[in-house]
Amino acid sequence: MTDSQFGLFGSDPWWMVLLKVVAIFALLVLITLITIWWERRVVARMQNRIGPNRVGPQGLLQSLMDGIKLALKEEIIPKSAHLAVYWLAPVISATMAFLAFAVIPFGPEVSIFGTMTPLQLTDFPVSVLYVLAIASIGIYGIVLGGWASGSTYPLLGGLRSTAQMISYEIAMGLSFVAVFLYAGSMSTSQIVLAQEPIWFAVILLPSFLIYCTAMVGETNRAPFDLPEAEGELVGGFHTEYSSLKFALFFLAEYINMVTVSAMATTLFLGGYLAPWPLTLWDGANEGWWPMLWWLLKVQIFIFIFIWLRGTLPRMRYDQFMRFGWKILIPVSIVWIMIVSIARLMRDDVSLSTTEILITGAVVIVVLLVGSWLIQSRQDRRQRERDEVEAAAAAAPFDPMAAGFPVPPLPGQSFTYTSRRAAAQGTTIVQEPAVAPTDDAADTDGEDTHA
Repeated sequence: MTDSQFGLFGSDPWWMVLLKVVAIFALLVLITLITIWWERRVVARMQNRIGPNRVGPQGLLQSLMDGIKLALKEEIIPKSAHLAVYWLAPVISATMAFLAFAVIPFGPEVSIFGTMTPLQLTDFPVSVLYVLAIASIGIYGIVLGGWASGSTYPLLGGLRSTAQMISYEIAMGLSFVAVFLYAGSMSTSQIVLAQEPIWFAVILLPSFLIYCTAMVGETNRAPFDLPEAEGELVGGFHTEYSSLKFALFFLAEYINMVTVSAMATTLFLGGYLAPWPLTLWDGANEGWWPMLWWLLKVQIFIFIFIWLRGTLPRMRYDQFMRFGWKILIPVSIVWIMIVSIARLMRDDVSLSTTEILITGAVVIVVLLVGSWLIQSRQDRRQRERDEVEAAAAAAPFDPMAAGFPVPPLPGQSFTYTSRRAAAQGTTIVQEPAVAPTDDAADTDGEDTHA
């Protein structure tokens, strides 16, 4: 493959472009069917279950049968739904999921029916930004689907998805900046070629970890599946969807998993380039072999998605948003500054190895001191909060101080008079604000029934 990739695109005959489009569509559908089956089998193994094993060998056709069943099921449309938007939302999600793969490189230049062409539909100087733009449009399907359903829980799921998208796409975009600085390009094919000596996941490890975290939040997958939290929102934004429309949302989620996995492979794991032991073989990065390496890398990321779903509980929503805004984004900004300074020193400032090491040591010390100061400040605030709570617990508690009854905090107690006692003017009861034991609860229950 030549150093300049852009001359290879735009010269394919029309039938080659059509063949690539059909091949990418078929590949994504096939990967989705296999991923659904694989997820059910892997999670079943983690939970000591069997998983699908009836339809097809080892249950391989179970995903296909589920898709056919969804397509043939009776569709139920809520009366309060906005029909035009209700129909359009799943189409937007599924269409954007497919379009994002237009700039993903699957392999180098190969011969197809005697015509030399790259294993990539197209590419341009800002193709990574194109993927981010398509992903941001795809979220409209979730938001509009939740709003158009005319129901409370889907609306809450759509709103959650909006906040989640904004928060974690910022961190995802910032994780790309260091890659652009090292590759000198925003083109996916150029970024792959820039990793031929060493993958960016090694030299840009913080960016890689930030992206891996953000991509889980971006795809609404556990433990970040807040827009479709079954325990809180029934099913989230697609609660009121059924039949083929629900299948489109389902398809979009799994294709988005493949898309973010392909982007991680392209930007950080050398794309279709062979891993180290295989690079000793001269033909490892030629012909159709690179597509196999690409598929294996993508499947590793998909397995990580499945592993996380089978092992981690869902985060609380405030914890999830705090993690995105107060940890991922600040760490991304600091890391971009470090990478920019390192590139400046390497390219424009002539420093010896000793001077670079000393500079790096100073940066590390500054970061450690800064983290210590932040932690000490948080500890001091926690001590102040504990003192305030202790003082509040020691002070007499008036449940009607705010003009309406307020329950006591742990450790507080108050006196009250029941209505019957107030009418008789006799009994005043003192009740501590502590949880009753099981025996006390049973006794109270028996007295109440008596």
